[in-house]
Amino acid sequence: MDWVLHVDLDEFIAAVEILRHPELAAVPVVVGGRGDPTERGVVATASYVAREYGVRSGMPLRLAARKCPDAVFLPTDHAAYDAASVRVMDTLRSASWGGMPVLVEVLGWDEAFLAPGPGHGELGEPEEFADRLRAAVLAATDLHCSVGIGDNRLRAKIATEFGKPRGSFRLTGADWFEVMGDRPTDALWGIGRRTAAKLAVLGLTTVRELADADPEVLAAELGPTMGPWYRRLGRGVDTSPVDPTPWVPRAHGRETTFQADLEDWGRVAEEVRVLTARVLADIDAEGRPAARVGIKVRFRPFVTLTRSLTLPEPSNDPEVLADAAVSLLDRLEPGRPVRLLGVRLEMTPPA
Repeated sequence: MDWVLHVDLDEFIAAVEILRHPELAAVPVVVGGRGDPTERGVVATASYVAREYGVRSGMPLRLAARKCPDAVFLPTDHAAYDAASVRVMDTLRSASWGGMPVLVEVLGWDEAFLAPGPGHGELGEPEEFADRLRAAVLAATDLHCSVGIGDNRLRAKIATEFGKPRGSFRLTGADWFEVMGDRPTDALWGIGRRTAAKLAVLGLTTVRELADADPEVLAAELGPTMGPWYRRLGRGVDTSPVDPTPWVPRAHGRETTFQADLEDWGRVAEEVRVLTARVLADIDAEGRPAARVGIKVRFRPFVTLTRSLTLPEPSNDPEVLADAAVSLLDRLEPGRPVRLLGVRLEMTPPA
């Protein structure tokens, strides 16, 4: 059998912070914004202890504080998480399985797919290799991880949730419906709440019901591409390989949540220019100019709009990019109180 493993760091951001503050190991920790729950901001992550109180990623910090008033709130520190992620991924890439280096496809800061390299020998039980991986990551970084084992990427990804925390779980075609059949459709990787609601309208609320659905009905209701693809998810089908090609950023972006809404649109334009300069520094580090400029504006109370444009020619000129970003404000309704601003610069492809 061709094995795929999915490695996922347990409570990654919170775990990095707890390593820096060992005294917080047994208390609820919430990381987000500037670490002040009286300010506007959202939870980046919560420790397992905090999650027991109902705190979740993406939740407003103020709500998190009401759910867990005894939590310790910390500001986000992207540089620290970048550094920890590099150590983790380097550890995974150094692993060998069946006498050959593994293929590693990085998904983000805290997760990656692994597969045996070409020309490998006898692999043995995948659980044994998963245990070695978890031990290697812990020894190199002091961070714990969980490992999902599957016969494809989809099943490995889903299996990880059953292995958390600090364990592993195997999910294959042999036990797919036994494990997943009665679970809701949004338990599938690739189906969120909105899609699950659309499927429910069609009478499809479980993974088994989705797997047994008429593909022609799904195509008619959800699109000729997406409809049948959702049915494939329900059956646990995934033919995509683990791709070790290094990830190359397509774009960089920055955003700011204001503690008091901006009502002066002259000030809004100034803040867009400030954000553009910060993002320009990010793409300059990549060595590629911007080909497309976009803005994100969140109005009071919580309406978010985006606008973008393609530049006549790629540029890393600060004035050209700032002017382009500010010009996008003209495509929005002026005068409305602004809660959040974001700027995104899409770069030209690497050579």
